[in-house]
Amino acid sequence: MKYLHLIWAALFRSKTRTILTLLSVVAAFLLFGMLDSVRVAFASGGDVAGANRMVVTSRFSIIQPLPYSLNARIQAVPGVKQVAFANWFGGIYQDPKNFFPNFAIGPGFFELYPEYRIPAEQLEKYQDTRTGAIVGAALAERFGWTVGDKIPLQATIFPNETSGNAWTFDLAGIFRVTDSKRRGEENQMMFHWEYFDEANAFGSGNVGWYIVKLADGADANEVAQTIDGISANSDHETKTQTEQAFNQAFLEQFADVGLIVSAIMAAVFFTLLLLTGNTMAQAVRERIPELAVLKTIGFSNRAVLGLVLVESILLVLIGGLIGLALAAVLMPGVSASSNGLINLPTVPAQTWAMGIVLILAIGLVVGMLPALRAMRLNIVDALAGR
Repeated sequence: MKYLHLIWAALFRSKTRTILTLLSVVAAFLLFGMLDSVRVAFASGGDVAGANRMVVTSRFSIIQPLPYSLNARIQAVPGVKQVAFANWFGGIYQDPKNFFPNFAIGPGFFELYPEYRIPAEQLEKYQDTRTGAIVGAALAERFGWTVGDKIPLQATIFPNETSGNAWTFDLAGIFRVTDSKRRGEENQMMFHWEYFDEANAFGSGNVGWYIVKLADGADANEVAQTIDGISANSDHETKTQTEQAFNQAFLEQFADVGLIVSAIMAAVFFTLLLLTGNTMAQAVRERIPELAVLKTIGFSNRAVLGLVLVESILLVLIGGLIGLALAAVLMPGVSASSNGLINLPTVPAQTWAMGIVLILAIGLVVGMLPALRAMRLNIVDALAGR
């Protein structure tokens, strides 16, 4: 554009004001990039097509237990290679602020998660120890645990029929994940479902969810429909979904991610509109004589309108792209610290596309009124300071 130098000079006429406004735009789009990436991550896991590991939960509620008797029936479904199960425990270590995911698991659980690397001798020790537990390396490092330690947990849901709320586990092994982006999954603890089921004062014979590994070439949708058909019209109807959809449903017990993100971003962008709108209005007001000179030397009303609009869009574009780029850099760290709930290597394309649309829309909105004012300037009145 042959007038880019004019736009650039006008944009940085007041460097301090422009830089502070840019920083506000950067902060807004950094927040948008990260929050919308999280929203996309939790909203994209519902289709079971192409999945090779699925989760079977109650159709009515994720906290509704399923009977253990389903284990053999699910294993018999054509296309199912292996089945394991787990049950949320929710115990607390020493203090509620020390919360970390902990749950009881059935036999074969770690065979379904080969990305969890456990030394063979530790896995064998775990299998031979009734009160044995496996924890992630990050969790062990956090509390200074080593193999052989006893880990006391205080029950918040399931009391022990012999010791009240006190449960004690023997640390038999420590696992690490193979993917560095999933290090957050090392902040969890697992122990034997058999021990939990025998000592659970709330009753026995129930599990929280089943994990299903598909055989090679199996159709995920067909297998899911068959599994859910086993319990159709019963008091324990099931819903088979991907692990990501399961994680999303689990998190939504505590909060509606989409609603929270939308509310935060609405407030952020409303504030941004006021801030950048005020910046552009003030910038044009200060340059009224200069704009009148441009008209005097031959710039048309439309040309002046375009110069101010492009200046506004450029201001938001620079800050917005920097903010989204920073979000892309930070997202791997967010994924790693999410305990496996988020698995995004960067800002998804959907968020980038929405961000670009927002940049253009905000630039046009905040620049339109100042641009119209500049276009309607009367040369004589402007040069006279009226």
